[in-house]
Amino acid sequence: MHHLSPLSAVRNLGIIIDSRLTMADHVSAVCHVCYFQLRQLLVVLQSLTSETATSLVHAFISSRLNYCNALLYAIADCQLQRLQSVQNAAARMVTGLRRTEHITPILRSLHWLPIRQWVTYKLATLVPECINGRAPEYLAKLLSKR
Repeated sequence: MHHLSPLSAVRNLGIIIDSRLTMADHVSAVCHVCYFQLRQLLVVLQSLTSETATSLVHAFISSRLNYCNALLYAIADCQLQRLQSVQNAAARMVTGLRRTEHITPILRSLHWLPIRQWVTYKLATLVPECINGRAPEYLAKLLSKR
């Protein structure tokens, strides 16, 4: 007979889910990978046009921040702030903005939603799809019209 022991966290489809559903392990992993990618991009940044740098940031950073971000809807503010710091660092790198300058106008000029708004937007577009039967069945079953 095999004995199974509980794990504190598991990975499924690239998402790390901890036993308390805080998503802290997942946020840590995303931040770690994104900062690594930003350091790699920083090496070649001087050789890139601003459009190319922005495209690379979308490919390596934004895609990771956006992947399954609907799961982050109810996580703690401190966890969302960690992800926001990654996005801010990426925006600063692309635009050459110093850390002492305010980031909000730069995010607006890049047409990047802050992380909290990005998560809300993802849910706001997903829920109507579920309600109107245009989402996968396993999601549509979670919501019903009344």
